[in-house]
Amino acid sequence: MRMLPRNSFFFRRGVCLFFLFEMCYTFFMRLHIRNNSVDGSVYMIRKLVRQMLTAQILSALTVSVCLLIDNIMIGQFLGEKAIAAYGLANPILLLIGALGSMLAAGVQVVCSRSLGRGSQEETNQGYSSAIGITLVLSLGFMMLVLLFRGPLATAMGAGTDGSLYDNTRDYLAGFIIGAPGSMGALILVPFLQMAGKSGLLIVAVLGMTVADIVLDLLNVLVFHGGMFGMGLASSLSYYIALLIGAFYFLSKESVFRFSLKRISGAKIMELLRGGVPSLFSMAASVILIFVMNQLILKAGGSGAVAAFTIITTIGNASNCISTGMNGVSLTLSGILYNEEDRHGLRDLLAYLLKNAAILGIIVGALLMIFAPVLVSIFIKEPGETQTMAIQGVRLFAPGLIFCCMTNALKGAYQSCGRTILTEVISIAEGALLPIMAASVLGSLRGTTGLWLYFWGGEALMVLLLLLYIRLKTRKNPVKPENLLLLRDDFGVSEDSLLEVDIRNVDDVISASKAAATFCRENGQPERISNHIALCVEEMASNTVKHGFEEGKNNSLSIRIQHKDGRWVLRFRDDCHSFDPIHYVPSSEDPASGIGIKLVMKMADEVRYTYSMNLNNLTLIIKEAA
Repeated sequence: MRMLPRNSFFFRRGVCLFFLFEMCYTFFMRLHIRNNSVDGSVYMIRKLVRQMLTAQILSALTVSVCLLIDNIMIGQFLGEKAIAAYGLANPILLLIGALGSMLAAGVQVVCSRSLGRGSQEETNQGYSSAIGITLVLSLGFMMLVLLFRGPLATAMGAGTDGSLYDNTRDYLAGFIIGAPGSMGALILVPFLQMAGKSGLLIVAVLGMTVADIVLDLLNVLVFHGGMFGMGLASSLSYYIALLIGAFYFLSKESVFRFSLKRISGAKIMELLRGGVPSLFSMAASVILIFVMNQLILKAGGSGAVAAFTIITTIGNASNCISTGMNGVSLTLSGILYNEEDRHGLRDLLAYLLKNAAILGIIVGALLMIFAPVLVSIFIKEPGETQTMAIQGVRLFAPGLIFCCMTNALKGAYQSCGRTILTEVISIAEGALLPIMAASVLGSLRGTTGLWLYFWGGEALMVLLLLLYIRLKTRKNPVKPENLLLLRDDFGVSEDSLLEVDIRNVDDVISASKAAATFCRENGQPERISNHIALCVEEMASNTVKHGFEEGKNNSLSIRIQHKDGRWVLRFRDDCHSFDPIHYVPSSEDPASGIGIKLVMKMADEVRYTYSMNLNNLTLIIKEAA
């Protein structure tokens, strides 16, 4: 058998990939993830991750899918110069996404916290305030770009006249008209997730995609609207996606209620603060694209810029897996953090990192294999630009593994209140480290070195983060417990926590007895112990009898914790929605709902939310003074 020469392209790439995949495999295998004997709470969280991840990945395409389609159409019908103009306009387009992503992240942080506290009214305040500020910001941004699109095109490197300038200016004008639609669609995504309407979210993204393809084809084949028409087609498709999603929010079925009275300046500031790390991340992306455009323009001219535009377009579309990972981590970590569920956070992060490594390897491998096919969609004719783009896509691909892991961690840090760390990671990962990698490697290997910006930046970020955790905790940095960087007093000790899973009627009595024993072991008098045991028995039996459906693997997770003189009971199930606080029993049967009424009277505080297709009931019982 003939051996490959040790200096051949395929040999070097094979060795690099072998060590890269081996390192990632070892990393997530060391996370100590237990796949057997999974308790009910963990089962529901993992089920949620699987449900949400697909929808989050698709929702991450809300902006990039239209840009991807536009780039394909521009390449097929308008030529390389038009692709270069599109690439130069990209930083401004990303700013729209930055503002929308900031608000969407703020919604995920703030509203997941209010849901974790069980406050539906506070969540509605966040919903109303998010809609109000999105409308103001998007309209203001749209007017500014329309007024100054000429100077902006010049600032992006398109010059002051000629086809490159005209195309850049025209595309900005057409695309910016859709700013309210694209930003509005982005902030509705987390609310659809919280409402458990992932299917509607997928329909909205698909509707937007189909509309953009049809409108782009009409533009180039019928109306001949050039670059302005391409941008306008994207704008209209965003409004179509927004309308599809709005059907749910305007219906009686919606769990969120908009009101002008609920718009609050304080809540808007909370949303903005919650989304600042995401703004840093998107702003870093804008800086990265701008600097890279200038470096590449000097190194290889407009052809290299066109190649880089194709690389980033394909990269942004594939990067939706890391964005989706971040969104899932952000929402679920926020809920678990506000419940002070250390065990749940640890298992969630481990499960996310495992999936991040797997998805990164799969998508990265697909990009490397199908790079020529993907690039040919944008540029039909073989040539230097096509060759550079194929090479760039292949060098981009391995960075996805590290990017997915970093984004899972960023979401957890942001939800757990480590804002400064999240912002530092966002700036370093999004701009500083990739620019550093491009500058150093570009000076050594020319444009080939420049294409390593993503891989080099992401790998450096993971190494620096692990080093930081090692120095800060003096512990193994690959264990989820240490990766989370939770404070020592977070949550409750094992002695003050009881977690029980209910799968059938027989489990209810066992859970009630376990709750009574747990209370007595924590020094509680018989009265408190009996009250808590009764709450567990009544609410669990009611869920099993009336919520569990035959043939479905329903589960009820009960969590009891004792902290600061309070007993907190959390019931979480995956049955149909049922609000015990506002439950009105049948007047024909006096005994109807007597158990629920009794529990509501025993509890000092009761909170209920229905989010992500889960009932979440929290009962708080205070100790006697």
